[in-house]
Amino acid sequence: MQLPSWLANSPRKKLYFSLAAIAGLCLLGGVFWQGQHRPQTVLKEIPAVRTAVVGAAGVSQGYTYAGEVRGRYESQLAFQVAGKIVQRNVQLGSTVNAGDILLQIDAKDVAQTVNNYAAQVASAQSQLQLAESNLKRYQGLLASGAISQSQYDQYINAYQVAVAGVQQAKAQYSQGSNQLDYTLLKADKPGVVSGISAEIGQVVSAGQVIVTVVQDGEREVEISVPENRIEELRKAERIQVSFWALPNVTADGQIREISPMADQTTRTFKVRISISSPPPEIKLGMTAAVSIADSTAQSAIRIPIAAVYQAGTATPAVWVVTDKTVTLRPIQIGNYGKDNTAQIVSGLHQGERIVIAGVHKLTEGQQVTIGGDSL
Repeated sequence: MQLPSWLANSPRKKLYFSLAAIAGLCLLGGVFWQGQHRPQTVLKEIPAVRTAVVGAAGVSQGYTYAGEVRGRYESQLAFQVAGKIVQRNVQLGSTVNAGDILLQIDAKDVAQTVNNYAAQVASAQSQLQLAESNLKRYQGLLASGAISQSQYDQYINAYQVAVAGVQQAKAQYSQGSNQLDYTLLKADKPGVVSGISAEIGQVVSAGQVIVTVVQDGEREVEISVPENRIEELRKAERIQVSFWALPNVTADGQIREISPMADQTTRTFKVRISISSPPPEIKLGMTAAVSIADSTAQSAIRIPIAAVYQAGTATPAVWVVTDKTVTLRPIQIGNYGKDNTAQIVSGLHQGERIVIAGVHKLTEGQQVTIGGDSL
């Protein structure tokens, strides 16, 4: 744009241009300042979360343990003398009666010892006969005054020594005879052979367990229980035993014995469950399932595992919704179910609403929009 010639040539043109520039800058600065300090409207976002109302699972708490059918009385038999096994008369599962010979070891050395003791008995009896004859003879001499009383007392002492020698020899012979009888391993009670740990030709030591015999009579189920379930097991009011091979057979059980110490490997306690009136179909070694139920236990509360909030090693917790505001509450978890649920031991009550999805995106005191159904 061209300025008039009289204005362009005027000495005040620099002043006009300066004033125009200042006015323009002031106008732009005012617009910028107004834009920077204009109040902005902030919209607070309220997330929608999936929730559920806590309810009871509808069944009482219970546990099932796998076990094995065992006999209440199991005799572990061993030889009382060492030797080489030369005969075996039983197999696994053999039925035996009291007094049956199960195994036998070589008895040649023991028999020679018995013969030696028998010879010693014969020698001692001969010495006794000689001492008795001398005593009678010198008794007559004493009566006639041919010998003194002190001489007669010596023969009395010799006779008594001979009597003791016979008794000693007979005791040794009896001991040897017992050793000879110990070369036969016999069943002490009727039952079934459940284990054999030696074969013909094997040299065994005295006291080494060779055969296990399960005695006839009561049957039990042995289970392994973790240490945190022992007290619950003690308080159980009903125990039911079922069998994998007999789907239609069940029996009532009763705790007979709880091991006072945990197994060093599994860290579980051995528990024996006696079976009341065991059905005849039950066999030793069968797989059994022992179900423990407490009729006085309250219905269990179960929630989805996705509802559990846990950061690192912190205590598990859940978000409880109250008046559309979430609050983090610690809980104690029991067992986990196969349907991706967790049992709540403490921390929640029936009728409370919890968040069951997106629990790691919430903050304490945050407002939410609720939705979902009851558990």
